[in-house]
Amino acid sequence: MADKKRVLVAMSGGVDSSVAAALLLEQGYEVEGVTMQIWPDIADEEERITKGCCSLSAVDDARRVAYHLGIRYHVWNFKDLFQQSVIQPFVQEYVAGRTPNPCIRCNKIVKFEALLTRALAVGFDYIATGHYGQIDKFGDRYVLKRSASIEKDQTYALYNLTQHQLQHLLLPCGTMSKPQLREYAKQKEIPVFDKPDSQEICFVRDNDYAGFIEKAGYPSVPGNFIDTKGNVIGRHKGIFHYTVGQRKGLGMTFGKPMFVVKIDPVANTVTLGDNADTFQNELFAKELNWIAFDQLPDAGISCKVKIRYNGPAQDATVYPANGGVRVVFDEPVRAVTPGQSAVFYDGDIVLGGGIIQ
Repeated sequence: MADKKRVLVAMSGGVDSSVAAALLLEQGYEVEGVTMQIWPDIADEEERITKGCCSLSAVDDARRVAYHLGIRYHVWNFKDLFQQSVIQPFVQEYVAGRTPNPCIRCNKIVKFEALLTRALAVGFDYIATGHYGQIDKFGDRYVLKRSASIEKDQTYALYNLTQHQLQHLLLPCGTMSKPQLREYAKQKEIPVFDKPDSQEICFVRDNDYAGFIEKAGYPSVPGNFIDTKGNVIGRHKGIFHYTVGQRKGLGMTFGKPMFVVKIDPVANTVTLGDNADTFQNELFAKELNWIAFDQLPDAGISCKVKIRYNGPAQDATVYPANGGVRVVFDEPVRAVTPGQSAVFYDGDIVLGGGIIQ
C-alpha cells in the first residue's frame, strides 16, 4: 500500500466535493477529507451555524459524508488568513468603488496556496476539490481546460493556478455533468446527493454586500448621481451599494431605465446613463497569471475573453501594456467592471487572466 498516492479532498459539505472524494477512492487513492474553518468574526451565531460552505452545518455534512465513505476527516483553521487575505480586501475594494470577486482570491491564496502547502507538509501528494475543470499536460507543462460540462465550468475562478499547484491538484468532477454527478451520488447513497447548490458568497448573508461592509465598520456615505455630462440628477446611498451595469435597486426613478456607468470614489459620485453607455471596446488588466505559457508574446494574441463568471467569452486581442495587458474586443462588450477578472481562453484551454483596472 506504500505506493498509493495520498489525496486530501477539500470538502464543503456539498455534493460536488463529496463525489470528488468518492471518485478518488474508486480510482485507488488513499483519501482523507478536510474542511477549512474560515468563518469571519463579524458573523452572527445563525450565520456560523447555517450559512455557506464552511458553516457548522457544512462541517456536519462533510463529516457525515466522510463517515459514509470510511475516510478520515479534518477541520483546519484558516480563519485569520481568510480574514486578512479575502474579507478585508473585499471590503476595501467595494469602498474604493470596485467590485471584487472574493472566490477567486480565496482560491488563489487560501485553497490552492495555504491549503496545498500544509497538505504537502504533512505528507499528502495531492489536494482535490469538486471544481468543474480539467487538468492536462503537454510536454512538461500543465494546462487547465474547461469542464466537459460547459454550463457548470468553473475555470474562470481558477485562472490563478500555478504549474506547481496544477502538478499537485486533482479535479475528478471535471468530466461529469451535474445530473450525472447527482445520479452517481444517489447510487452511492452519499448523504448530500440532493443538497442544493450554494449560489452566494459564503460570508455575505442574503447577498447583502452593503450591509456586510457597514457591519465591518464602513458606513454608507450618500453622494450625487450624475449623468454622463456631469449634471446632478439625484442622490445615491453610498458607492458600495452599486456596481457597473446595474439597473435595478438604484433607489429612485428617472422616467426611463438608467444604468450605472461609472463609480468615482474620490468625488463620491455614481454616473448613470443609457444601456448603450455601458458598452466599451477595450479594458486594461493587471495582476496577471499565465498558465499556458510563461509570458504573453510581444505581438499579443487573439483569443476569447470572459469578463464575468457567468458571462459569455468574447473575441478579442490581448496586448502587453504598462505592466499589464490591453484587451481590445472585436465587438463592444457590456459592463466592464473594475475589480472583476478578465480570463483568456484558446478553445477549452485557459491561457491565464488578470484583474480589470
